[in-house]
Amino acid sequence: MKRIEAVIRPERLGPIRAALEELGHRGMTVMEVKGHGVQGGKPHQYRGASYRADFLPKVMLLVACSNDNVEQVVEAICT
Repeated sequence: MKRIEAVIRPERLGPIRAALEELGHRGMTVMEVKGHGVQGGKPHQYRGASYRADFLPKVMLLVACSNDNVEQVVEAICT
């Protein structure tokens, strides 16, 4: 049994969920998190002051699968 963790953009949750269901993996844990990385932050303005939102909203997936299906699950998440 393996546990796979993935941090993704929120809009990618639907397609990943559908891809995992096609493989027969119906169970997963989803957490809303904030992160900072390659995507970077976005500059915003509030009442004339400019600031940068460094931590962007993300979704963390936790998927438990058998050792035989690890590569299929990782491939489904990555594509």
